[in-house]
Amino acid sequence: MAIRLNDISIGEDFFIVAGPCSLESEDIATSVAEELLRIEKKYNIPFVFKGSYRKANRLSATSYRGPGIDEGLRILSLVKEKYGFPVLTDIHTPDEAKPVSEVANIIQIPAFLCRQTELIESAARTGRIINIKKGQFLSPEDMKFAAEKAERAGNDKVILTERGTFFGYRNLVVDFRSILIMKSLGYPVLFDATHSFQTPGGRGDSSGGRRDFSIPFAKAAAVLGVDGIYIETHPNPDEALSDSAVMLPLHSMEKLVVELNKILSIKGK
Repeated sequence: MAIRLNDISIGEDFFIVAGPCSLESEDIATSVAEELLRIEKKYNIPFVFKGSYRKANRLSATSYRGPGIDEGLRILSLVKEKYGFPVLTDIHTPDEAKPVSEVANIIQIPAFLCRQTELIESAARTGRIINIKKGQFLSPEDMKFAAEKAERAGNDKVILTERGTFFGYRNLVVDFRSILIMKSLGYPVLFDATHSFQTPGGRGDSSGGRRDFSIPFAKAAAVLGVDGIYIETHPNPDEALSDSAVMLPLHSMEKLVVELNKILSIKGK
């Protein structure tokens, strides 16, 4: 089933969800948006801008958690109006769904919260597109139950996202069978080429990871027929306030698109 989002037919048109992990500042958000817009126009590939106003699942109490909902939605509104991108952000409590829906085109359910029934229901009732990230602890088959919660709440505009599976402590692996299994459930599927390569707690009080895997694995997902790539990017990832080890440098986004376009042209997409 295709889901309409502005000029994108999700499920038919390949697209990229990209932006910083946390909305650190207006300047960083607009820097990223400007580069994404340049790439979008040059390569004719649609982008959705993402950014989190709050990161609730930090390992340490001292980790940066974002600018908060008011400032975060202000920045997302600015990006949406100035650059014309649809925007995506995540919610963590049911009461956030309504105010977020007034700005976001896609409401995201974080992986750690993908079994929270009331959270999915509240997001679904807004009528917005819902992106549910597969929990690191769930099988891909189990995601049908998360999607059904949204549908039972009256919303069948559901996307599922693969973001890696726990493999012992402080490690994630990608099981590419998940993409094919979740697509067989009847929903568009994204591949998260950022969080799939985290090492949770790998830096002691924060997560580490391997951003050098992002482009090769994104290419592999495209070959398998994923409907889009989800990737976080930052002008200076090593200085970022969250997910610094795994975000793709902004200057590498064009390389990612060039590589994906080679595969998409072969596949005829």
